[in-house]
Amino acid sequence: MENTQLQHFSIIDFTHGYAKQVSELYHSAVQQINHPRYPQAKLDAWSAAPRSTKFWQLRYQRNRAWLALNNQQQLVGFISVETHFKHRGYIDCLYVAPDCQHQGIASALLNQLVQWTEKQHYSHLSVDASYLSKALFEKRGFSLKQISYQQKRGQTFTGFYMQKSLILR
Repeated sequence: MENTQLQHFSIIDFTHGYAKQVSELYHSAVQQINHPRYPQAKLDAWSAAPRSTKFWQLRYQRNRAWLALNNQQQLVGFISVETHFKHRGYIDCLYVAPDCQHQGIASALLNQLVQWTEKQHYSHLSVDASYLSKALFEKRGFSLKQISYQQKRGQTFTGFYMQKSLILR
């Protein structure tokens, strides 16, 4: 298990025992978004209720994920990458607990993912960033390729399909 100690949290590989906390954090992070582009109807379409632990356990059997834990070993953030695109990783989740945002957790999780993908000799990373995460990805060298639209439960979500080339070693 990879473990990077940071000032107030650590990053570990996903383990099945944290699936319930991942589900609760995901739902909480979505439902507590306070942004004019995300009215309550969109938040409910995005995450109406926490998903089952089985959903997350199965999802991260296929993909690679890391968890940020606080000093009490409680989940404060997570990130994951789909790994079946032939050396092109697609970041499918990056969430931080609402009361832990703006503390460097998302950046540290993204650093962990980038380091891992570079070791795997991935040539590119991509993501469909939200209005909220777009700036983080831009700061990390991702460039906008196109505006994307997703339909979910009758709501349309505008996203930003972004890509970053990785330096192969």
